[in-house]
Amino acid sequence: MNTIIMISWAFVLVWMALIYKLSSQSAHQSNDLSEGVAGYIVRTIEKVSSKNSFDLSRFNHIARKSAHFLTYLILGLLVMNAASRSGLVGFNVLALSMGICVLYAISDEVHQLFVPGRGAQVKDVLIDSAGAAVGISIFSLVM
Repeated sequence: MNTIIMISWAFVLVWMALIYKLSSQSAHQSNDLSEGVAGYIVRTIEKVSSKNSFDLSRFNHIARKSAHFLTYLILGLLVMNAASRSGLVGFNVLALSMGICVLYAISDEVHQLFVPGRGAQVKDVLIDSAGAAVGISIFSLVM
């Protein structure tokens, strides 16, 4: 296996490890992180457009779900890159890439069952899968 292929799969594993680490945060820690990001975005938007005000809790929910989507969009890109460099083409590369991403999304939700205050949600698997599908599609269109 050549170095480029190994590095490509290493990026996939590092990204999966990051997802695992973020999923290992308790509900309180995870919420604090997303509220901090959402609060920063809301304050920035309100400075630029003082006529608008945002409900932080509603925006926090949107930010959390967007993070799911974007995280798995990146995973989809990384897996497609690694699988393509490994010599897979056509339907095989698409099926393997989507399969890896969906199975990881499911395992991530199962993992959260064992994290204090967290739980598994089918809705999150669907959001994750949609993000992965978009990432896979982007990779396919660009390449």
